[in-house]
Amino acid sequence: MNRRAWAGITASLQRELQHLRQDRADLLLVTLLPALMLGVMAWLFAASVMRDIPIAVVDLDRSAESRQLARMLDASPGVRVASQPISLADAQSQLRRLDVFAVVLVPRDATRNALRGEQGTVFAYYNATYLTTGQSAVRDIVEAVSAWNARLLGGRIAKQVGPAKLRAPPIAVQSDILHNPARSYELFLLPLLFPAVLSLGLALAVAASLGREVRDGHLRAWLGDAPWSAIVGKIAPYVLLFSAYGALGVLYLARVRGDGIAGSTLLLMLGQPLFYLACAAVALLFVGLTRDMGSALSAIGLSIGTALAFSGATFPVVDAPLFTRIWNALLPLTAYVKLQTQQQFVGAPWSVSLWPLGTLLLMVLVAGGIGGWRLIAARAADPGTPAAASGAGA
Repeated sequence: MNRRAWAGITASLQRELQHLRQDRADLLLVTLLPALMLGVMAWLFAASVMRDIPIAVVDLDRSAESRQLARMLDASPGVRVASQPISLADAQSQLRRLDVFAVVLVPRDATRNALRGEQGTVFAYYNATYLTTGQSAVRDIVEAVSAWNARLLGGRIAKQVGPAKLRAPPIAVQSDILHNPARSYELFLLPLLFPAVLSLGLALAVAASLGREVRDGHLRAWLGDAPWSAIVGKIAPYVLLFSAYGALGVLYLARVRGDGIAGSTLLLMLGQPLFYLACAAVALLFVGLTRDMGSALSAIGLSIGTALAFSGATFPVVDAPLFTRIWNALLPLTAYVKLQTQQQFVGAPWSVSLWPLGTLLLMVLVAGGIGGWRLIAARAADPGTPAAASGAGA
């Protein structure tokens, strides 16, 4: 880097830091507010595993075995038997009032049929409008019923027909949970929410910073004779600041709340500035294309602001409409989430993560290149003169 380029970066950086010192609101938006949001989210999800989800048990069998099932369900850590209505209609009424999130129905003669060697069925219904809560309750219900079934098989049925006549199923399924065995919602949601919120905050801050120069007619004075250096100096403090927030978030989840980093810490730390630089490049693209702060901020809200829903981490994009898959591929959060999952949780080889890192770098070059080129081209149409603009900016 030559002396002229370095001088351009330094001058632009000092210009932006001076603005932040003078404008306390902008300073708080990029310092106190992100830290506050991360702290609030960490506090909200500190209870990482769902406990005592209320369910209803409708026992039409009314046997000692069915009462044992109700006790086993209530002893399960994830659910709590909140009521035992006398009919399924009463239980469904409680489900509609959201007093319970799942209903277990033990039909009449269910255990008697099982003791006769016939098929017995226990039904579980859950409220799918509260999908996460309902599915969590059903998982615990299935585990409790499986334990009750094994107890029934090894106890009453074995005594009745004799242990020698018991036959295990020819094929059994054993499922093991990998990379989040506690099924912690904290370790599922916060690694997504932290970068999603920070990337939106950074993109808005960068767009406001760039758009302010266009709006106030200071474009010529700011870009000067080294426009690319001026752009780098303008976005540098935001990228550095939010990269530090991102790194602290990763270390908090890995070292304080999790079991450490399964893969490469170096790659995760390298991914922070690349990710936030890619988000800054997207902001630069929108400012360069629209040359209007309001339009650029709106575009960021529609793209970076919705990135979490289209990243593939919360809602699957496999076999999704073509537009959804293209939109997913264009979002920096998509590449970063892959990198984070591979290195923080799965422990993938470092070579696997070169693809998301390369994707982020490509976004920086393409989006930043187009946005910077359009912004520099707009310099000729800027109404301000360098001298006048310099005086106004001071």
